[in-house]
Amino acid sequence: MTELDLRPLALVTGASRGIGAAVARALAPGHDLLLGGRDTEALQALAAELPGARPWPVELTDTAALAEAAGGVERLDVLVHSAGMSALGTIAETPVATWRRQFEVNVVAVAELTRLLLPALRAARGRVVLLNAGVGLNALPGWASYAASKFALRAFADALRAEEGPNGLRVTSVHPGRVDTEMQRSVVAQEGGEYQAETYLRPESVAGAVLLAVTAPDDAALTELVLRPAPR
Repeated sequence: MTELDLRPLALVTGASRGIGAAVARALAPGHDLLLGGRDTEALQALAAELPGARPWPVELTDTAALAEAAGGVERLDVLVHSAGMSALGTIAETPVATWRRQFEVNVVAVAELTRLLLPALRAARGRVVLLNAGVGLNALPGWASYAASKFALRAFADALRAEEGPNGLRVTSVHPGRVDTEMQRSVVAQEGGEYQAETYLRPESVAGAVLLAVTAPDDAALTELVLRPAPR
């Protein structure tokens, strides 16, 4: 098999469930996949479902393990950052540990993985998609540390686009509203609200936006995509 026969390779973090798993399924028809996450069993189950997919288990905040895992990737066509965490609370009640953990997972790990994979992405003139959030555009009361991490993630995407655009990279921030996922259930529980799955976006709908960014023609730079649940 020659290089021309190889299918493009995509790495999706947070692929064990929710939006990440939906993104992997959306990309699978046209890509080989590295399924990133911590739940090896769930990653193996998804890989068995998707031809050309294999688990890529790693703790993203473990810099040594991350460097070792990324070291085996020489060419990468697509990098989708879907892994993340959300902890809510007012500024008055949010301890420093929450701020640090939220930035470590939502920003620092993203920056480090991207840095490690830049040579592989440059070689493929690849696409980088960052799953952000609505509060990455408009902060809300009780969401300070999470929103701040998502604002920082958007700033990272903007800087990456400016720096690496000349090297052929396309960088897209995707800002979905509420999505029907386990993370959303945790958010609603933290808010003390009632979970209403039917009023939220489906993970597959967000995955469709990621696929749009990944498959856009080379002359189109989709810098930001904003999705909101439609009235029902």
